[in-house]
Amino acid sequence: MSIDRDDARRVASLARIRVDEEDLPALASEFNAILGFIEQLREVDVRDVEPMTSVTPMRLKRRADRIAGGGIAEKVLANAPDAREGYFVVPKVVE
Repeated sequence: MSIDRDDARRVASLARIRVDEEDLPALASEFNAILGFIEQLREVDVRDVEPMTSVTPMRLKRRADRIAGGGIAEKVLANAPDAREGYFVVPKVVE
């Protein structure tokens, strides 16, 4: 896959990044370099590699999945600027 000037303009528009017309060829070139690197990564055989959470071997900390606490809705809602009928009240943001 190759990125041209029009594709670079479209990506910049989608990312809401202002890019001058004279900078578009350089941006397209950078995108092509990134895509080239990704293509190189696709050639690596990772069939026998276990998924890792970090580059250093470690196990994730686990805890028992149990219900604790609760029943403090009044205390939580006391911190709200506006609460009605057991719920937080927020301003309408979508018409």
